[in-house]
Amino acid sequence: MLHKPMVFLALSIVSEMVGTTCLAASQGFARWVPAAISLVAYGVAFYCLSIPLKTMPVGVIYALWAGAGVVLSALVGLVVFRQTLDVPALLGIVLIVAGVLVVNLFSHSVHH
Repeated sequence: MLHKPMVFLALSIVSEMVGTTCLAASQGFARWVPAAISLVAYGVAFYCLSIPLKTMPVGVIYALWAGAGVVLSALVGLVVFRQTLDVPALLGIVLIVAGVLVVNLFSHSVHH
């Protein structure tokens, strides 16, 4: 079974992706329905993010949240908005993910 804070972290990541996708679809808040969904989704994301922050280190939580957000944003951009990434962008994403993994797997300054 998943640890409760990790469930809320996953919900936060998904909510943030919904918010970001709707923010892009709102065309600079010109379209009110996706803009409103974006605001609600970001509210849910930050609430859900606050739950694991009660018991887990902020560095671990934020690294997982941000790293997952980068990867998922790239996938949403590709699938939903037909945006492609060039090799340097893909390499940058890989380096971000690698950095998150290094911090979480090998750092002694982060306590899980």
